[in-house]
Amino acid sequence: MLAVIVAGLFNEQQQLVIEYLGEENRVLREQFGKRRLKFTDKQRRRLAVRAKRLGRRVLRDVCCIVTPATLLRWHRKLIARKYDGRPRVMEHIRKLVVQMATDNDCGYERIVGELKVLGHRVSSSTVANILHEQGIEPAPERSKRTTWRKFLKRHWLVLAATDFFTVEVWTSRGLTRFWVLFVIELESHKVEVAGITSKLSDAWMQQVARNLTDVFDGFLLHNRLVIHD
Repeated sequence: MLAVIVAGLFNEQQQLVIEYLGEENRVLREQFGKRRLKFTDKQRRRLAVRAKRLGRRVLRDVCCIVTPATLLRWHRKLIARKYDGRPRVMEHIRKLVVQMATDNDCGYERIVGELKVLGHRVSSSTVANILHEQGIEPAPERSKRTTWRKFLKRHWLVLAATDFFTVEVWTSRGLTRFWVLFVIELESHKVEVAGITSKLSDAWMQQVARNLTDVFDGFLLHNRLVIHD
């Protein structure tokens, strides 16, 4: 009988403590007025963990600084953050995926294949999600938007450039303009004077092209692309 009385007094005292704390919180809330309270992530976690134990019905009676719905929403986010449904892709794999997509315009399946060669097994949907998070479009769209910088980087080792400059020379026929065609290998910076003429013509240009691409000693033998401004 004594134990029942003591338990009753204890429960009554607990209820009085709860009522006091609730009233104290309401007074504090009135002091803040309509100002929105700002919480750190750590504070949200502390409140959410304890709020979940009480349940929505009890929270309606004791919550003052935020609503029960807000507290329970914070708790759901805690769970979602800890158990996101799949293991987090390792950071160095994410970097590889982004690098393959930006440097070579690889599609999802090719990236999956290249990663497999390196010993990493990921699905095409995972690759797609990583690229989507980084704001990188699918390969067909990326290929339509290749920048000049990307083009140069991709083909630098096999790229050459060519252009003309002119020189005015006094000859027996008077002042004569000569056209000088030069070629530069971008990777090595080697320069070749491909031809000099005072009379440009299709035949002259064709002969220069044959000389530059000669199978034995052509200057452009190891280049696949030539750019001309």
